[in-house]
Amino acid sequence: MAYHQSTYHSKLYRDFKELAASNHRQAIHFYEKHEEVIRRLDFDERFELLVAYVNALFEVGQYQKHLLMVDVAVEEVIMNNIGWYQGEDIYQKLLFRKAASLYNLMEYSRADYILRELVRIDPHNRDAIQFLKKCLRKKDAALLNIAKACSIFLFLLSAMIIGIEVLAVRPFYGMYTGLVETSRNTIFLLGWVSLLGGQALNWWRAERKAEQFALIERNKKNEAKPLA
Repeated sequence: MAYHQSTYHSKLYRDFKELAASNHRQAIHFYEKHEEVIRRLDFDERFELLVAYVNALFEVGQYQKHLLMVDVAVEEVIMNNIGWYQGEDIYQKLLFRKAASLYNLMEYSRADYILRELVRIDPHNRDAIQFLKKCLRKKDAALLNIAKACSIFLFLLSAMIIGIEVLAVRPFYGMYTGLVETSRNTIFLLGWVSLLGGQALNWWRAERKAEQFALIERNKKNEAKPLA
C-alpha cells in the first residue's frame, strides 16, 4: 500500500525535521527527549519521525540501539500495510539496514538470515545479493583462517631459514647456499600461495552460494507465476 501523508505538520514535527536534515546526533537527542510526546502525534508524523530517528541511529553507528528501534519501525510497516514510502520500499530498506547493523556488530549468522529473506522477496535485488556474498565471506571464514595461519607459519619459517643462512650457512657451509636459498624461496612462495589461495577460495565459495541461492529463489518465483 502506498503511504499518504497529511499536508499539515505540528511544530514538534517541523523542529525535528529541521534537525534531522542537518545533524543526526541532535535529531537523536531531540527524539529521545520528546519521545513520549512524539508517540501521541498523528500516525503519519509519528511514523516519519520514527523512521528518521531509526535512520539517524544507523548513520551515526549506534547499531545496538538501531537494532532495537528498527524492529519497532518494521512492526509499524507490517501492521499498517505500508509498501512504498518516500519513493522506496520501506520494508526492504529497513531490513537491509538491520542486516548492515548486524554485520557491523559481527553477528554474521543473523545478518545472513535477513539478507536471504530479502533475496526471497526480490531474487533480482543485486544489493542484497552482493551484501549476502560479503556476509558469507565473513561467516564461512574457517578455511580462510586456516590458510592465513599456514601462511604466517611459512613466512616465519622462511625468515628463520634466512637467519640460519646468514649466520651459519654462508660463513661456514657455503656449498649449501644454493640449496638453502632455493628452500627458503620455495617456502616463502608457498606462504603466498596459501594466503592468496585461501582468499580466492573463500571469495569463490561466497559467490557460488549467494548466486545459487538467488537462482533457486528466482526459479521459485517463476514457477509460482500463473500461466497466461
